Amino acid sequence: MVGVLLVLLPSAVMLGCFGVENVGSALTYPGRIMGAVLVAFALVTLLGAGAVVDHWYRNCFSHSGLVALAGAAAALLANAMLLYEVINGDSIGYLVLYWLLTAGSLWAVIMVWRTLTVIPTPKRVAAAVIVSTIVPLTNWSYQNLYQPGQLRSKPLVTMTVGKPMLSQDRKAFSLPVDIRLQNRSDVGFYVLGAEFHVMGERVLLSPHDRLRAQWRADAEQWSRPHETHPLARREIHQPGELVAAHPWASSGKWVEAGDELYTRTVVQLPADTPYDQLAFYANVSLARKDRLGLEQMAQPKHSWSGGKVPSWIAKDLDSIIHRSRVHENNAIDEHTMDPRYVTVYWAFGPHGAQVITSITRKGEEDRELSKAETREVVNRYGLLVAGSGPYERTLWDVKSQR
Repeated sequence: MVGVLLVLLPSAVMLGCFGVENVGSALTYPGRIMGAVLVAFALVTLLGAGAVVDHWYRNCFSHSGLVALAGAAAALLANAMLLYEVINGDSIGYLVLYWLLTAGSLWAVIMVWRTLTVIPTPKRVAAAVIVSTIVPLTNWSYQNLYQPGQLRSKPLVTMTVGKPMLSQDRKAFSLPVDIRLQNRSDVGFYVLGAEFHVMGERVLLSPHDRLRAQWRADAEQWSRPHETHPLARREIHQPGELVAAHPWASSGKWVEAGDELYTRTVVQLPADTPYDQLAFYANVSLARKDRLGLEQMAQPKHSWSGGKVPSWIAKDLDSIIHRSRVHENNAIDEHTMDPRYVTVYWAFGPHGAQVITSITRKGEEDRELSKAETREVVNRYGLLVAGSGPYERTLWDVKSQR
């Protein structure tokens, strides 16, 4: 009896604590339902612990053995589900604890079962056990297996470049650019980082058809960022140069399901610019609000004034560094996983700009994640990148109006 109680009572306490916290803080509706299920299992386990004492000594209640068996079975099922959760966590202590509680719950079920002489209405008992098992397992499977694998439509970034306008002295011109982020999915997103940049491009025209070797040289440029010019019989594209760049949405901002973000920016250049065309890019790094909680972003740091940049980011890029604490989407993971931090590097240089996002433990910012680790982080926190561009625009019409 003492051994069974030493399993059921700690199980009830842990289930109750996790369940209550999940009900109040889980980021998804299935997560809160799971919290309510854990609270119900905690109550059944606690009731079973009381029935164990009566079953072994007092026998005041004729079905106390059956109630004790139900409590032990509830503890076994709940502890097994939590064991699956903590296996993917970082805490060795919780992993050992739930291995012991799961094994102890199985032993408790066997011990109580062996003391029962007869089970009244076994068909009803079997039906009750099956129903009480199916309900939590269905919710658990939906939350942990089905929902993470669901593919939802991601937000859409659109970019519209307006008509050029010459200044009064006709020595400069401006181009208005509208950027819109439309969230047509059924879940909200955090904006981790957003960047807009414009590349100036020189395009020379060859008087003769270009050789095949030159086409191959052009194709080799496609592996480089911002160098995706089409193969052309006469056009000779020079490497692009950064003309303008800025974040068009604040890091830490969010966009709810069905909502949108909109901004307008203006690009200005001298009318005698050496560039023949401009290429416009707009990108945003996002994280799903049902996969993580994000604290307010700390004050940004800068790579040129003490901000630390990992070695796997190109050395010729300057970076504005944003950082924030990440919280897991349920109480179980919050307790069993080490604290994570999201770091957003808004990087720019003479040949382009980009947003780089990393979620790691504290002190591991400099470590480049493997492909498997990257996939795990992306799936766990619902990370994605949406973008628009390159939007190419010739400047011949502007230059002809000078």
